[in-house]
Amino acid sequence: TLDQAPFALHRLLDDLEIMFRVRADAKGLAFSFEGIPTIPPIINGDENKIRQVLINLIDNSLKYGNRFGSTTISAFDMDEYYLIEIADNGIGIDQADLPRIFERFYRTEKSRSRKLGGTGLGLAIVKHIIEAHQQTIHVRSKIDVGTTFSFTLAKATK
Repeated sequence: TLDQAPFALHRLLDDLEIMFRVRADAKGLAFSFEGIPTIPPIINGDENKIRQVLINLIDNSLKYGNRFGSTTISAFDMDEYYLIEIADNGIGIDQADLPRIFERFYRTEKSRSRKLGGTGLGLAIVKHIIEAHQQTIHVRSKIDVGTTFSFTLAKATK
């Protein structure tokens, strides 16, 4: 069940930057936020669930990112929506795995997943939350180039 209400996207992103900055610095990752509007965007949604989505995606980006690589969280104004992207230049996901990564318990390259941890539920939860908000999530990835997850969030109506 969603507890939908207007919330400030920039405050949520500020909290997450504080939460992940130390971990990114320890791995030598450039960790940045881009395109966050100067006029704070107000999103209509379940803030705690969107927080969980962003935590899962940022955590994966840092986990599978290359040492001294980068993770960038971007927001783009798209009229009635904001497009949110989490992009890295990490190890990437094989094209054969992309159609299945949102399935429960699906993990790419089992030996790597076992070493880095995880249950194979994170991306399934992310997709479920985004779809519960009547939105979609997309992924682009290439091995040794990186991965970008993108999804939209509805702006709060005035």
